Amino acid sequence: MTSPPPLVHRSGWIILDKPLGLGSTQAVSAVKRALRTAGIPKTRVGHGGTLDPLATGVLPIALGEATKLAGRMLDATKVYDFTIRFGVQTDTLDREGAVVAESPHRPTLAEVEAILPRFTGEIEQVPPAYSALKVDGQRAYDLARAGEEVALNSRRVTIHELAIAPVRSDGEVESVTLSATVSKGTYIRSLARDIAQALGTVGHVTMLRRTKAGPFALDQAISLDFLDQCAKGGSLDGALLPLQAGLDDIPAFPVTPDEARMLRFGQRLSRVPPRSGLHLAVDGLTPVALVEGDRIVRGFNLQEQE
Repeated sequence: MTSPPPLVHRSGWIILDKPLGLGSTQAVSAVKRALRTAGIPKTRVGHGGTLDPLATGVLPIALGEATKLAGRMLDATKVYDFTIRFGVQTDTLDREGAVVAESPHRPTLAEVEAILPRFTGEIEQVPPAYSALKVDGQRAYDLARAGEEVALNSRRVTIHELAIAPVRSDGEVESVTLSATVSKGTYIRSLARDIAQALGTVGHVTMLRRTKAGPFALDQAISLDFLDQCAKGGSLDGALLPLQAGLDDIPAFPVTPDEARMLRFGQRLSRVPPRSGLHLAVDGLTPVALVEGDRIVRGFNLQEQE
């Protein structure tokens, strides 16, 4: 009789290359199914920020103790590639919606390039009516679908970088593809709408792909098919990144086993990291807690390196 395969660790990150048409909640459900298929006991699962069904790309899924970092992932900088089609605006600001405005004007590539600095840095942006933001306790997209007029307040967001994909064109263009590095709360559909309007026309997003979310990039992302193959093999080892992969930007603070035990019990240490700011306390290779000075910001229940 063969022994069952060892259970893989249940805390970490699965970085999906989300396919077109799949919602973030559906992606979480797919990961839960994979866990069951692999024979892994019930594990907390959550996503690190939603991605529209019509968008593809990097979707971090947190497992176990990594779900404690999901909020941090929501605040992370994101990078998107997106295509604006000029001349047509839809109510959803993407290709799924109904046409609400048209314009015969098409900008030149030079005009597009010249306008981009106006949308770089801190800008004011009005979110799309078809968004998950709440208005008087109701989702904006529910009100919009019911035919109600949705008035959302503008918000300040930061566009760290905005660049146009290399293309040759001396005349007017029907569409352009841009790459944007943006702060939390930025709506690419709104950015596309506003760029088109600044160019004297209207527009909507026809392609949206997230290439980076916080520390996670496309080269770390896997397909649902690969996840399914791993699960059917009885292990998610090939699909799962360790918890600390989501903390690559935070310096490590090595602690002893006794200090690790104290931190797990919520006790402050007599010594602190040599520099100010957030640190990841580690016992060998095992994450123990996020600490700032002598304060425990977030503890992790990982008893051994998995």
